Amino acid sequence: MVHDSTDNPDDRARKLPQAAASDTPPDLDPATTGGDDEDEARLPDILEESGAVGEEPLATGHEAIERAVRLAPTSPGVYRMLNANADVLYVGKAKNVKKRLSNYARQSAPQPARILRMIAATVTVEIVSTNTETEALLLEANLIKQLRPRFNVQLRDDKSFPYILITGDHWAPQILKHRGAQSRPGRYFGPFASAGAVNRTITALQRAFLIRSCTDSFFESRTRPCLLYQIRRCAGPCTREIDFGGYTTLVREASDFLSGKSHAVKQELAGEMEKAANELEFERAALYRDRLAALSAIQSQQGINPRTVEEADVFAIHQEGGFSCVEVFFFRTGQNWGNRAYFPRAEKSFTPEEVLGSFLAQFYDDKPPPRNILLSHEIEESELLANALAIKAGHKVEVAAPKRGEKKELVAHALTNAREALGRKLADTATQSRLLDAMAATLSLPHSPKRIEVYDNSHIQGTNAVGAMIVAGPDGFVKNQYRKFNIKSEGITPGDDFAMMREVLERRFKRLINSPEDAGTKAKDDDFPQWPDLVIIDGGRGQLNAVREIFANLGLTQVSLMSVAKGPDRDAGRETLFMPEREAIKLEPRDPVLYFIQRLRDEAHRFVIGSHRKLRKKDIREAGLQEIPGIGPSRKRALLHHFGTLKEIERASIADLGKVPGVSAESARRIFEYFHPQPG
Repeated sequence: MVHDSTDNPDDRARKLPQAAASDTPPDLDPATTGGDDEDEARLPDILEESGAVGEEPLATGHEAIERAVRLAPTSPGVYRMLNANADVLYVGKAKNVKKRLSNYARQSAPQPARILRMIAATVTVEIVSTNTETEALLLEANLIKQLRPRFNVQLRDDKSFPYILITGDHWAPQILKHRGAQSRPGRYFGPFASAGAVNRTITALQRAFLIRSCTDSFFESRTRPCLLYQIRRCAGPCTREIDFGGYTTLVREASDFLSGKSHAVKQELAGEMEKAANELEFERAALYRDRLAALSAIQSQQGINPRTVEEADVFAIHQEGGFSCVEVFFFRTGQNWGNRAYFPRAEKSFTPEEVLGSFLAQFYDDKPPPRNILLSHEIEESELLANALAIKAGHKVEVAAPKRGEKKELVAHALTNAREALGRKLADTATQSRLLDAMAATLSLPHSPKRIEVYDNSHIQGTNAVGAMIVAGPDGFVKNQYRKFNIKSEGITPGDDFAMMREVLERRFKRLINSPEDAGTKAKDDDFPQWPDLVIIDGGRGQLNAVREIFANLGLTQVSLMSVAKGPDRDAGRETLFMPEREAIKLEPRDPVLYFIQRLRDEAHRFVIGSHRKLRKKDIREAGLQEIPGIGPSRKRALLHHFGTLKEIERASIADLGKVPGVSAESARRIFEYFHPQPG
């Protein structure tokens, strides 16, 4: 979808806090933040359907629903079924709420086992009336996403999609990646399926159209062109290497290409290349040749591009082994802007049509729909969904399962991808399960661990101390469960790793011990254990004993504990594993279990180092250059005059720093080491 920021922006998108300009990557809008982790969602747990429903709880549930029927309206609305703990079991909508609830209340009516279990757990029903069935559909989707009821289909991965933004609030527009509310003036192109797809496209567009990606503050401070100009990825408007008219032409060409006029743009560039060659200006002709090659690269990366479908989202669902995979393709301006696989949480009794229908309503709860939505299966309420999305979008939306032609081919292609994505995920899950089983056997654990937590600390001479926890389970790393801990205790001696680990573990486990209603046995956002089966720390026998003492003080006995000591010269493959009341464990260097443990430790190290660096960079930005020994006001002014911003000073090499007037080789080394310390 292509539009200006004033053309029906998605007001319901989450508005994210503005980042400091000096800390903004050149291709990311400073008005947005958000992780670029585009890993596919892990498979949900299969909800058990076995077990007979007792007559007494079933009678109690029917009685609760009958009470609600007596007060229910005959108009459209949304109803919520709650259990004894006031947890929402199911959210449903109906054109006639009274009639729909009456179906649940009839004890003689045959019901699927899933419905019977839901009725048996119900103790009360809450009802919200709406003016129309369309409003009920939208409210139902919103409540399902918020409340995550056990008996509904759940869309678990809910990231906002990235867009490409060509800004409109500067005489030299910038091209960048954008997430969130589209409030900044400019033209937005998207959505793209992933940040990776956006980054690749922006890089190719820079080569083709030479549009700047730097921030406005960086642009205004330049006195000479940056490296992107030297490698022909920017036209250099900052230092007037190109005039206003020439740069405006480049921006128009880029906008036309993203708007679907790729053929006209390529013809224009080919004509300019031929004209330059005829005039014997071979260097200029080579520049046009390279720009044409960059445009071809974009289109080749897009794979399948439709001939007759201008704007559509394509959804295909495949079910296997009790799981569902929904593959989504985004087509805008006749171009393929990527695809993504989703693995919604649903009981095995749900049909593909039921899963897909519920998935679509939740998917577009906070996203602008296109004019065409193409499906692999006919859904029961396609017309109602189309009307609801049309009201939301402000234009007609067609929801259909095509039977022939190019649209049918697009759906078939998406279905093939859904089948392959689910096959890969099932294979990965099986491999991970085998690793966990092997780990349990190797370490003599009571059972295969479902949740593993790995802890690590990072600091530099005790400053900016931070601890981190990463989590892994049967489906690999569970990144939405990662946590970082800024060390708060004032009495900790700088560099005291034991004290830092004590604070981290106490904060983590005291919360679980003291807040059982929050912790429970499952995480709030998914069916995943909140209590770990195994805790891994980086270190030897001393670290292990220190953590054992912490666990003993907390009364933790059900959690297995292990430490991983690095091998001689920190060689990977020669680690020693320590567990309480056991001899040290040495595994063969090529043992899959050892490799798996190394991956866990390395992921924890990566995460904690990243958290530490973010904290340190924040301090550096706040402190400026005056904290570096030997760098006074004069050298600070010289450095800022030469490089423009603190971020560019941070990026500079020792050789570049030494070229600044008044900065000696020793001062350059100190500045470089200040920005690039070795973490402890």
